Amino acid sequence: MVRIELSIDLHYDVDGYGADFIFNFQAARTASQHLLDERLGVFPAMPTASHTDALTQARFLRLAAPPGHLHLGYRASLELVHFLAAPELLAEVPVACLPPEVLPYLYPSRYCPSDRLGRLVMAEFGGLPRGYGRVMAIQEWVQRQVRFQGNSSNSNTWALDTLIDRVGVCRDFAHLMIALCRALSIPARFVTGIDYGADPALGPTDFHACVEVFLDQRWYLFDPSGTAIPMGFIRIGTGRDAADVSFATIFGNVTSQAPIISIRALEDQAAGWELPYRRSEALSTDSGSGFVVA
Repeated sequence: MVRIELSIDLHYDVDGYGADFIFNFQAARTASQHLLDERLGVFPAMPTASHTDALTQARFLRLAAPPGHLHLGYRASLELVHFLAAPELLAEVPVACLPPEVLPYLYPSRYCPSDRLGRLVMAEFGGLPRGYGRVMAIQEWVQRQVRFQGNSSNSNTWALDTLIDRVGVCRDFAHLMIALCRALSIPARFVTGIDYGADPALGPTDFHACVEVFLDQRWYLFDPSGTAIPMGFIRIGTGRDAADVSFATIFGNVTSQAPIISIRALEDQAAGWELPYRRSEALSTDSGSGFVVA
């Protein structure tokens, strides 16, 4: 079991007549991610509306902010319980046997044009044995082809740009891996969290993007950028690609500051808490059968 404490502070200066915000930065409540305590502050105080997606448990917060400074502060303590599996035992699931809720993650999406990559994936991965090993081969191929470089992409960068430019940040690695998996009829989806364990040389702690791939009736976690430790990953949003899970969507004239994020893991043998480390087993925080259940 992993015990995590995190804090997120978001700051905005709202101009003109005010702005509407849709946020998705609070930790999801799932069967494998237990929220022990959380606090949310909105300054100045104003009405908010909350909604939780019934399937993914992503939590959305809406507010209409007047002109001036807006600050949101979030604090949470969580316990993570991971499902571990032997990678060599995990098979790809035939499309005919996929649960209905998994099917959307087979299709091309805004940032993941899998329908453009059929020839490439068949040449690179079509002859490999199907299963977890083939997905790992895709991840390793992405890591060989793309170099991590901060501020090398923007909100318009899609997987084909990353394939051409060969540089990107975590979301670009994730989009390319997802597109390659879907081109092989392997369901893959985009998940956001916090980059626990990232090298401080890469910059301050930030939001992080990983990939989940559906194998053997369960979603398994992959980190194609290789910058964080998946065992310490806190699930926030789950979607087809980054368009579904932006931590802040803004309607209005707003100046944004960089998020201020802190995350730490606690170690206590008596309580059963261990520090996250890079494991060789396949790692999942899904409850199985395609669902993420609260």
